[in-house]
Amino acid sequence: MKFVDIKEEDKVHPGEYVLHVPTNQIGLCGAFNRENDTMKVMVMGKIHEDKIKNFQKIQLTRREYKSAQYSRCKGCSG
Repeated sequence: MKFVDIKEEDKVHPGEYVLHVPTNQIGLCGAFNRENDTMKVMVMGKIHEDKIKNFQKIQLTRREYKSAQYSRCKGCSG
């Protein structure tokens, strides 16, 4: 897993996990607003709004992504 800066052309989608650099905590993106240069992220059950430059995207390798997926139970395997 590595963390990359959010560039001008990048977009962060709601539901994507990001790192809040000042607090060094991973949170769930709720809103991304390039015009106001802000992001709203849920960290530890609280909503934080901060500048985009204070966040980094999380980049997983293909192997890390595959190992994080869980198998479904028989009831869900429709």
